Amino acid sequence: MQALHKFFKRHPMWPVIIPAVLILYFVYISLGWNVWVSVSDWARGDLTASYGWGGFGNYRWMFENEYFWTSLGNTLLLFCLIPLCLLLGLGLALLMDQALRGTTLFRNLILLPFSLSFVVTGTVWAWMYRPQNGVLNSFLQIFGVDTANLMWASKPETVMLSIIIALVWQFSGYVAVIFLAGIKSVPENVINAAKLDGAFSPRIYWKLIIPQLKGAMGSCITILAMYALRSFDFIVSLVGYTMKSATTLPIWMYNEAFQKNNFAHSAAISCFLLALVLVLILPLTYWTNRRK
Repeated sequence: MQALHKFFKRHPMWPVIIPAVLILYFVYISLGWNVWVSVSDWARGDLTASYGWGGFGNYRWMFENEYFWTSLGNTLLLFCLIPLCLLLGLGLALLMDQALRGTTLFRNLILLPFSLSFVVTGTVWAWMYRPQNGVLNSFLQIFGVDTANLMWASKPETVMLSIIIALVWQFSGYVAVIFLAGIKSVPENVINAAKLDGAFSPRIYWKLIIPQLKGAMGSCITILAMYALRSFDFIVSLVGYTMKSATTLPIWMYNEAFQKNNFAHSAAISCFLLALVLVLILPLTYWTNRRK
């Protein structure tokens, strides 16, 4: 330890250089390696790496594959959780801003789902969605609803709806807390001045407070969009990775790499996913920072 201390004392720039080198290697060099693999001649199902130039055949295979449009559609469908989380989170934030009794406990309870890992949440909702003894169907049977055909996460027609409902449950509390922080940041003297002018409470929220939440809204949209594009662990925990109607781009990429050993195909899918992230997330990030 003393020798290490002396080394860093003689070379004070190394504590700054080492993280930069690690980021360079594990992010940018790895990213460049992945791009090269996507255009390599690495054969399908071959565990022996080959890095010769193979052209853009892997991308052509990707666009011609039937799974591409299914996984892309499911990935973009997850963007439906953004408006749902924003509306529900805003409603919860406005409710908590009323300073009712038990608001602190309520805030902790709605934030609890976001503190859970996605694997835990997916497993819990898989139990709730069970057709026979799941909590959801058992609750509906109390009101006389016939749940014989309600398969939820087991049925291709309703699996994406089931996933979105569970994700809204997990993210809405986080969005509500972000909105509540934005509401609390509005100066009280501005609100008091509006009250002196005769503005009633709903109008103050609509005209004064909510327009100030554009920065918080942009941050929430960016975070939700990023998860929608990289959703993997939650869906795998809920329905597995073999259900075609629930396949997203990350799950398809995983299947090609670790189920079929098609590493070049998987690299092409990951490069397309990266391009999708840059196209959709960068404008949101720029818009958010500009509003701030």
